[in-house]
Amino acid sequence: MVNASPNAAADFCAKAFVNPCRRGGLPARGKTLRGDGSGVQTRDVVADDRLISRLRLDPSRQLIGAQCSGALVIARLGLLDGMPACTDMKSRPFVEACDVPVPDAPFHAEGNIATAGGCLASQHLATWVIARMLGEDAARDVIGYVAPVGENQETVDRAMRAVHSGEAALR
Repeated sequence: MVNASPNAAADFCAKAFVNPCRRGGLPARGKTLRGDGSGVQTRDVVADDRLISRLRLDPSRQLIGAQCSGALVIARLGLLDGMPACTDMKSRPFVEACDVPVPDAPFHAEGNIATAGGCLASQHLATWVIARMLGEDAARDVIGYVAPVGENQETVDRAMRAVHSGEAALR
């Protein structure tokens, strides 16, 4: 990407991050963890010691993002360690039952772990990953590229605001 224009970076990121989502998941360094929306089978997954023990996630070397019931998975893995986790309304009581505080917010991140609550909060996780891996300018370019026509700037502003406020405790 040396000497590439900002539009080239946005196009690359959109293809790398958005298109694979349509085919079942984001590529990542290390492993990728995806929850099933609002927990269709997540409670069964976290109750299965054999299955949960196969998930090798390490926030010291990986960015870990959980959306909706994915917060229940990372709670069960012991990755939250007192960190609040955002989740959807259906999964909230199950996450809270794990003694994990659930803020009334779409996004929260600490270190290399981020959580988002609600399907439409996926844009906040994407913004966070892109910003952490490629920088805020790239995140703005990518989110602007995939935003609804006529809502580009407000979508970028909303996503960046959610990520910044979700990381506010770290500053």
